[in-house]
Amino acid sequence: MKEKQIKNPGSDHPISIQHNRARVVVSVAGRVIADTRNALALREADYPAVQYIPREDVDLTQLERTDHATYCPYKGDCNYYSVPAGGKKSVNAVWTYEDPYPAVAQIKGHVAFYPDRVDEIAEQLPTLKSG
Repeated sequence: MKEKQIKNPGSDHPISIQHNRARVVVSVAGRVIADTRNALALREADYPAVQYIPREDVDLTQLERTDHATYCPYKGDCNYYSVPAGGKKSVNAVWTYEDPYPAVAQIKGHVAFYPDRVDEIAEQLPTLKSG
């Protein structure tokens, strides 16, 4: 079996992870699947930012583990879940790095959602109180 290549983020392939101040709500088929104020925004190279949501803020009863798996040389082995309520559109809609590489260790215990496989990933910024 071929050895998996491990790469570190750098100037040629930057990865940054920051706490997202917004409330992030993910919904599928009229159901809230995730609701958090503790999302991590991962920005990788020139890809759109991805919201990684802590597992404790996800309704895991609405997810179903699949056999699908992928590998990222920057993040590690990736496992997937489907959202049965979303039907075919929501197959393998959720991914997680259960044992991510040290460079992205912050995403351990988090899941992310493909925007085109859920109905909405809404970000609601906190409002400033006047007075």
